[in-house]
Amino acid sequence: MKRIHILLIGVLFSLAASAQGPKREFRGAWIQTVNRQFEGMTTDYMQKTLTAQLDSLQKGGINAVMFQVRPEADALYYSEIEPWSRFLTGTQGQAPSPYWDPLQFMIVQCHRRGMELHAWLNPYRVKTKTSTNLVSNHLYFREPERFFVYDNMIFFNPGIEKNRQFICKIAADITRRYDVDGIHIDDYFYPYPVKGEAIPDEETFRANDMGLKNIEDWRRYNVDLLVKELHDSIVAVKPWVKFGVSPFGIYRNKKSDPMNGSDTNGLQNYDELYADILLWINKGWVDYSVPQLYWEIGHKAADYNVLVDWWAKHASARPLFVGMDIERTVKNPDPSNPNRNQQIAKYRLMRSYPQIQGSCQWYAKLFVDNIANYRSLMQEVYHRNIALQPLFLFKDATPPAEVTKLMPVKMKEDGMVLCWTPPAYEGEMDKPVKYVVYRFNEGEEINLNNSENIYTVTKIPFAPLEVYNGKKKFVFVVTALDRLNNESLPAKVAVKL
Repeated sequence: MKRIHILLIGVLFSLAASAQGPKREFRGAWIQTVNRQFEGMTTDYMQKTLTAQLDSLQKGGINAVMFQVRPEADALYYSEIEPWSRFLTGTQGQAPSPYWDPLQFMIVQCHRRGMELHAWLNPYRVKTKTSTNLVSNHLYFREPERFFVYDNMIFFNPGIEKNRQFICKIAADITRRYDVDGIHIDDYFYPYPVKGEAIPDEETFRANDMGLKNIEDWRRYNVDLLVKELHDSIVAVKPWVKFGVSPFGIYRNKKSDPMNGSDTNGLQNYDELYADILLWINKGWVDYSVPQLYWEIGHKAADYNVLVDWWAKHASARPLFVGMDIERTVKNPDPSNPNRNQQIAKYRLMRSYPQIQGSCQWYAKLFVDNIANYRSLMQEVYHRNIALQPLFLFKDATPPAEVTKLMPVKMKEDGMVLCWTPPAYEGEMDKPVKYVVYRFNEGEEINLNNSENIYTVTKIPFAPLEVYNGKKKFVFVVTALDRLNNESLPAKVAVKL
């Protein structure tokens, strides 16, 4: 164990010197609820568990959390539309006692730590297994014609317009009532195929084919409509809220599409899940994508290296982040260095593509548990410096006004605080929500593009300063960030500490 620890320290030192992180990078993690990791916990214990996870994620440099709040047409938040989730209390429809709202709790806790919170929804899935009980007044019992059963699971029928309207209503309701930074959907569109079982939607197709001749094109069109309408529903309520998707990692294989396919041989978004991810990206119906590139380097059917290259070259019309599988990354050796796992190789490759603006960890609990020192390496090397979120200039390109009256204020007991006055703003899009404080040595070039110079990021208009001997001179620079992380012009002040 001691030898492993010494080796890790050596690796960290050698990598840290060459792994200068970008100033802007999405660093996400998925916190899923569908796996029952929280089911039946008391309110107090679940809050403590989530708080501990967020503390660890923050320490590891994570700046965005995808929190699953609608795993199966239910809610881990207060809803007048859908029932409380069984993954919270153990029984669908049963409110938590003592009462609390997990989504609101997570928004507050994430924002307190400088993290974004994206509410993660599963659009079509209603029940994972028919052996579990739906609440007696569930929509499924009232209007069963709107659903189908496939692989012992229940799904909203994507071909029914009322279902699209209903799902959009859910997303708009969350966006309206909660201060979320994003609405996030994953890879579950039409159900994953089961050999020998057909999706039971032929009648729906015949009743309303929308002028399309084959059922495959019709299914894709149904999902296209949902994605576009979800985007429009969210933007209509709060134009700063981002809408993102995390699709399965293969769009199409080259043998199916020689022009746009990847050199892979696996299940395909376009053909099996009826999800035309590239269309959504190129049409601007999603604000970001996080393809689940969960395979290892060297995988025969779906090589990580091949897929990173493909997504970077085909899907960067909107911000692109890579979904990373922690377990597969650490259990497989690096082909170029079999004495270590694939974490270093994967991150080196990912960051070599300027089209890729970040990553998201599957899943948060493994990151927190630090298996194979995964979190340690992220913390000490790849997430060593603070990173701001990527820009979404197609949503908003106007920065807030700059801060004023920047000055150091001496406090009692030799403390020093940097204070400033927030800028005025006219609308929510211009509102300053965070401030970036940079620190430079006297005479040092003021370079705001180097993440090494970020001293702190804060939601409040002051920042405590580290005091030295009273003779050390620094220059501090402060900028304001709006909801979409546009950065204001800088204000600066010289301070002796």
